[in-house]
Amino acid sequence: MKRILIRSGKSPFRVATPTEFIQQDLIGTNTGNLLFSDSAHKMLSAPDTEVVSNGIRTDPSARRAAEINEQYDVFVVPLANAFRPSFQASLDRLSTLIEQLTIPVVVFGVGAQAPADYDTAWLKPMEESVKRFTAAVLERSASIGVRGELTHGYLTGLGVPADRVDIIGCPSMFLYGDTFPAPRTADLTADSRIALNLSPDAIPVGDISGLAHHAWQRHPHLTYYAQNLVDAELLLWGDITPETGVEDPFPLQLTHELMRENKVRMPLDPATWIDELRAYDFAYGTRIHGNIAALLAGTPGVVLTHDSRTLELCRYFDIPHRSLEGLPAETDPRELYEAADFTAMLKGHRERFDRMTAFLDRNGLKNTYTHGDGGAAFDARLAALDLPASLPVWDGSDDGHMRYRIARLRERLAVANSRIDTRVKETKELRGRVAAAEQREAETARLLAEARAELAATRKQLAALERRVGGIEKRAMVRLGPALKRRMRKLSGS
Repeated sequence: MKRILIRSGKSPFRVATPTEFIQQDLIGTNTGNLLFSDSAHKMLSAPDTEVVSNGIRTDPSARRAAEINEQYDVFVVPLANAFRPSFQASLDRLSTLIEQLTIPVVVFGVGAQAPADYDTAWLKPMEESVKRFTAAVLERSASIGVRGELTHGYLTGLGVPADRVDIIGCPSMFLYGDTFPAPRTADLTADSRIALNLSPDAIPVGDISGLAHHAWQRHPHLTYYAQNLVDAELLLWGDITPETGVEDPFPLQLTHELMRENKVRMPLDPATWIDELRAYDFAYGTRIHGNIAALLAGTPGVVLTHDSRTLELCRYFDIPHRSLEGLPAETDPRELYEAADFTAMLKGHRERFDRMTAFLDRNGLKNTYTHGDGGAAFDARLAALDLPASLPVWDGSDDGHMRYRIARLRERLAVANSRIDTRVKETKELRGRVAAAEQREAETARLLAEARAELAATRKQLAALERRVGGIEKRAMVRLGPALKRRMRKLSGS
């Protein structure tokens, strides 16, 4: 049996609790990561193939590399916007690991992150890291799979041969293979259910907080689907903003209107996320995978693009989108829905799927759609699991996570106390060193005073000596002067 190791936060078949998701960061800080890794996992689940999750963190040690070489036949690395400065250290760790591997390494859908104008100048400081990573991968595979035309141009601009860079998009769009559900038609009214998704890093580009506020006013059944780990922590733990009165227009505090009305959800597993979105009439926002999850659920969705990572995929897959920049806060979701055309997205899906499977074939990987049961066994196994629903806003009652909260608080308190004890010890040692230094300073001051007194006495003695020498010289001149004069006259006369 062929064994494939895949970089993912968790296996699709691991039933984790919400607290495990948070404590172990099984989503890699963003639930969207699980959407494309789960899709890749399903795609690779061909007959006589076992797919194993490696976890999201990279262990670049020689020991781990040796284990992978011994136990697996291929290492598959699904990535998103990995070519960005904040991911450089992680990219270097991946390169260190890959450079030690003797098995094939296949990269799915990696992308370069840039502004919406595709200007990659800000990636200049990490060019050597990108070159190192691509070189390591291409020594172990036929090609590297990228998200779209921006990343293709970026890598070829760094010297990577164009025929070894395949544009394949993101695996998440191929969760159902060569088919894609046609978005349901909807007549959006004030009673329609709207799923909104927002990115904090889109704040400098457009008024996303204003968009959320106005949509909430028009559509009381709106739900904000957050995706980041910090959102999950807020929903599980809460905060004290209701008591302090601190407010922010972005929904990341309990004082926000969407939080107060419990209209925020944090998806944990892609399967339950997609299933929940089937109950909505329309989805939109700045999250590419938030909208792809809706489209996979058959719910019409529109992406508000704010950078290359969203725009590149929208262009490749023909996903309906609008630029966030300059979009009025008063924009009604109905306007976005009515302007959306899903024809090209659906029509071109089969061709894009063929491109993906050609990439897999080129790199020696079978897929369940061409070589297996189309993912039927995968889907059946997933459907039998009791996966957790999206996290709601915690209302303070016992929701089954109280033991975790208390244990975690105790753990944090123990850590805090340990840090306090360490600081107390360090302070005590510092005070001892200060006291010793002060004692040395006093001794030095005493010695300096003695030296100054000795110097003053020496100067006084020197002055007296100089006076005595001066007197001797004067008396000598008085006595010797006449004799010297006579001697000189005598020498002159002769």
